[in-house]
Amino acid sequence: MVLKGIGASPGIAIGKVLLKKDPELKIEKRVKDNTEEEIIRLKKAKEKSKKQINELYEHTLNTIGEEEAKIFEAHGMILDDPEFFGQVEEKIKTEKVNVEYALKEVTDIIVKVFENMDNEYMKERAADIKDVSNRVIRILLGVEITDISKLEEEVIIVAEDLTPSDTAQIDKEKVLGFITEIGGKTAHSAIMARTLEIPAVVGVEGITSKVEDGDIVIFDGDEGEVIIRPEEKKLEEYKNKKEKFESFRKRLEELKGAKSVTKDGIEVELVANIGTPKDVDGILRNDAVGVGLYRTEFLYMDRDQLPTEEEQFEAYKEVAERLEGKPVVIRTLDIGGDKELPYLELPKEMNPFLGYRAIRLCLDRTDIFKPQLRALLRASTHGDIKIMFPMISSIEELRQAKAVLEEVKEDLRKENIKFNEEIEVGIMVEIPAVAVLSDQFAKEVDFFSIGTNDLIQYTTAVDRGNRQISHLYNQFHPALLTLVKTVIENGHKAGIWVGMCGEVAGDPKLIPILIGMGLEEFSMSPISILKARWIIKNITQQEMKEMAEKVINLPTAEEVEKFIDDNIKIDYI
Repeated sequence: MVLKGIGASPGIAIGKVLLKKDPELKIEKRVKDNTEEEIIRLKKAKEKSKKQINELYEHTLNTIGEEEAKIFEAHGMILDDPEFFGQVEEKIKTEKVNVEYALKEVTDIIVKVFENMDNEYMKERAADIKDVSNRVIRILLGVEITDISKLEEEVIIVAEDLTPSDTAQIDKEKVLGFITEIGGKTAHSAIMARTLEIPAVVGVEGITSKVEDGDIVIFDGDEGEVIIRPEEKKLEEYKNKKEKFESFRKRLEELKGAKSVTKDGIEVELVANIGTPKDVDGILRNDAVGVGLYRTEFLYMDRDQLPTEEEQFEAYKEVAERLEGKPVVIRTLDIGGDKELPYLELPKEMNPFLGYRAIRLCLDRTDIFKPQLRALLRASTHGDIKIMFPMISSIEELRQAKAVLEEVKEDLRKENIKFNEEIEVGIMVEIPAVAVLSDQFAKEVDFFSIGTNDLIQYTTAVDRGNRQISHLYNQFHPALLTLVKTVIENGHKAGIWVGMCGEVAGDPKLIPILIGMGLEEFSMSPISILKARWIIKNITQQEMKEMAEKVINLPTAEEVEKFIDDNIKIDYI
């Protein structure tokens, strides 16, 4: 039996299934006159949860790393959140209900709000809240779960989902990989799998009902293919494939320190997307040559007030200094609408994708925008920082943003504070209007960075967070590729460089086409850098230019992908 999911972490896994089916948390609504007793039960369960989370933090810190351990710092903060548990206590008192029921009801409401946001970071917060809440509920109910930290043999874990608590307990020596029914590439479990460098496939519908403990399964963490109870011939085929993959991974390591140059001598920059200064470790480990997208909104999240100019300065400075002169493209605040900051009290919107967000918010709230620009300019003396404005939709907006930047520059000059007077300023091209008029925008900026995640969404009118239509969200859509080609050509005519910082930049199938279109900078997840370098070193730009011309004249995304599969062969052995 063959099933298909989403390849979340590369590699081939072959082994026995450990089916992780946690007991269902059966919660009944019961009337409780003694509400104080229920609140005492809640407090005791929270204390026990806190102890468990602290243990998980220490375990993760010692076995995986500081950045991954921070997940449990966040879990501790949720446990200490007076607003969240205040709502639970209020429900117990006013409705005279049992604590388990009150906690489940409050959790469901909050989780639904987070899951409906069009922002992967905020969706992950929903998983954290659910994880913490279920931990407290299990303690209240006395329910034990499968302990995957104490395995006696090598297994492939199959589960409906894996929580941050689950993945933190994974023993890399025993867990060959995992498969889940739900989740995407940006879920905690997927990120942790890539950190641990174990294969993973997520989003495999119905997998838990199709396997049993001890079944042999094979899966490919690149392609997302899962084979249940394979025949001997298939088993041998994948054993050979696994050996080749491991050999290929070793060969990729040999590319560290090499330039990313095509066979016909065209060099491009492979840079990384990051969210915090801690992510620089991944850049250095995977040999990226800089940062193509620093998402500054993470500085504003998980707190109850705006970061100060000084806090921002230190964060930008740290990244610039650690990269020792390598380029660092920093995107100004991209928040609002669907990405809520509770302390800003932003209005609820019917269409948050098209709403009060990013540069629109910043131009309206210069009290937020100016401190960030001051911090960026001050940090520019510590490295090669470039400023990038997101969600630009008109020349007027761009000129307004540049005018605010000039005001901040003048203020710094008056204060005798140094900054890079020649700092490069660019925009993200993520709105079709900008792509269409990119010849005009190119006269006003130093660079373009194409943000394909939103460009696909806006070009195809597809809400990428809506499961019913997510199949229409397709990076091979000819309209998207036509717009990308237009932006690159218009940028080059104006003498500016053009990069890409959306998911498409790291897509192995589209990298050759983008090389053919003349893209100069590819910004992606650090783990994708060396594979991208391998692809680039095994193609010629001239051949790919011919391929790109043919691709954009095809009428459907399906035909585009098939053409690439049939005509661009790269040896991964």
